[in-house]
Amino acid sequence: MSAVLTPLAPRDVAARLRSGRAVLVDIREPDEFAREHLPGAVSAPLSAFEQAHIGIEPGRDVIFMCRSGARTGAHCDRLAARVTGPVFVLEGGLNGWKSADLPAAVDRKAPLELMRQVQIAAGSLALLGALMAWLVHPAFIALSGFVGAGLLFAGVSGVCGMARLLAVMPWNRPRAI
Repeated sequence: MSAVLTPLAPRDVAARLRSGRAVLVDIREPDEFAREHLPGAVSAPLSAFEQAHIGIEPGRDVIFMCRSGARTGAHCDRLAARVTGPVFVLEGGLNGWKSADLPAAVDRKAPLELMRQVQIAAGSLALLGALMAWLVHPAFIALSGFVGAGLLFAGVSGVCGMARLLAVMPWNRPRAI
């Protein structure tokens, strides 16, 4: 049987949070949460969801959220299995919340999300390879081919070498307090 998450409009979620009747669970990854999140949200990333301690008090509504609502909808069975009682989803996710002109906590000093960094690096390398092949020597097209092969491998296997490399770069390491 498939679980159903009841959608709630951002303003309804805000009212439930203000009244203390609900807990908001953000299922985005830690790098996404660090860059921008909703005040009072609990981080429980999908990559470690089963091990995450959500700490839900009995009688409180549980509202799950992600960036747009797509991840939440795709994993509704997994999410609902951790909760007793009704389960809700923030309609439109973080994007819907911001569209409703509600406040979000933003840390501009936090690095971009890892997947955005991968997209920027892969796109830059592919473009560089094509330009170098056109302007310098045709053999530089191999750079674009290598990037394409890496993206294909990442899509098929679920293992992204570039993401692993970028994750250990100095700007992605946790900052000392």
